Amino acid sequence: MAEKVEKVGVKRESGYLYFIDKNGDVSRALMARGGKKGGKPSKVVKVGLKKEAGYLYFIDKNGDISRSVMSRGGKKKKSKKKVAKKVIKKKAGKKAVKKMSKKVVKKAVKKTAKKSKKK
Repeated sequence: MAEKVEKVGVKRESGYLYFIDKNGDVSRALMARGGKKGGKPSKVVKVGLKKEAGYLYFIDKNGDISRSVMSRGGKKKKSKKKVAKKVIKKKAGKKAVKKMSKKVVKKAVKKTAKKSKKK
């Protein structure tokens, strides 16, 4: 669900792409159509909005600036310790992993990290 950040009330014209630029101001650029190239951006309203990381900022249907939490898809990365333990289990067996000290696991993690960087 989106939350309103700033009330601006931008009146939109067709054929333009409206967006929030790096400075936090509302800008627009002529959209590319067919063989024609798009236009250079021009400022519509100076707002000076400070953006927070992890949010997607956009101009809603009322012409105000809103934001919503970014959804991050894809697979989660496995932790390096789990990967190292799998490698050790293949070589030494399950019982050896339980008896191992933390130092041995850390060394195995470093080795697997180096190998994965080389690939």
